[in-house]
Amino acid sequence: MKDKVLSLLIDKNDYVSGEDISRELGVSRAAVWKAISSLRNIGYKIDASTRKGYKIISVPDILSKGYIMKNLDTEIIGKNIICLDTIDSTNEEAKRLGNCGEIDGTVIFAEQQTGGKGRLGRSWVSPKGAGLYFSILLRPDLRPFDIPNITLVAGYSICKTIRNFIKCDAMIKWPNDIIIGNKKVCGILSEMAAETDRINYIVVGIGINVNVQEFTENIKNKATSLSIAKGCMINRSDFAKEILRQLDKDYRDFVLSNSFSMIDEFKKNCVTIGRQVTAYIGNKVIEGIAVDILENGELVIKNDEKQFNISSGEVAVQGIY
Repeated sequence: MKDKVLSLLIDKNDYVSGEDISRELGVSRAAVWKAISSLRNIGYKIDASTRKGYKIISVPDILSKGYIMKNLDTEIIGKNIICLDTIDSTNEEAKRLGNCGEIDGTVIFAEQQTGGKGRLGRSWVSPKGAGLYFSILLRPDLRPFDIPNITLVAGYSICKTIRNFIKCDAMIKWPNDIIIGNKKVCGILSEMAAETDRINYIVVGIGINVNVQEFTENIKNKATSLSIAKGCMINRSDFAKEILRQLDKDYRDFVLSNSFSMIDEFKKNCVTIGRQVTAYIGNKVIEGIAVDILENGELVIKNDEKQFNISSGEVAVQGIY
């Protein structure tokens, strides 16, 4: 109920009487008052006037379904949004929901993760209220071997949003990191449940350091945040809305065309291209220059011996954390 009341107050952007709210939502005045009290308890400043009604004065930096979904206008990603306070991992929650039949495009946000994870079993530090930690549940009509490109699509969308909305010079480190300068600001982890020729669902997990000010000793030389790079605090909910809009557009383009149509733009914003890299693929180590990214998402590495096309693995880039 509080999300519905919040959405209505945001939409009106003026005083709304309790009677009008109760009539429009089909609930009692007591239910309206309870919702207003709940919103105030989590940080929304709401003025109450006997003659005029209720009006939002200020919005706290918390992730709210009602606020994010208001005027979001996406077609797939964000059609259902779940905002949680604390969870083990948004990816794990998305997989649980995926196994229970949750709808395509559901997005799970959390203020904090107790077991956030990155690639290769690494942990993702998730300080409460300081970042965007979310996972997207998708059910595309694609073949399993098309799926690695979804990670690249997500990286492209997030990089583009940071550059356009935050005005920071973000770059992509193939295949799943976003950096500013030479430090990581975002990581992406995609997981899939599939049969031989059929995808049951994909979970795209995204962690972005938005307003993080301090990092633990082991990552402080490798990580940064948008607020550090920008020099000011970022409204996480507004930023989240912009990300979902861009992701929805780029994901739909990818699914409809069944190709990574933004590959040229991706390469322009990829810091990996043209640099000395070291790729770790199982027990194999490949060193050389990253010279290209193909439409199927593979990274092309050349050295004196031969050319290698890499579809997955750990890739270290010279000069980048």
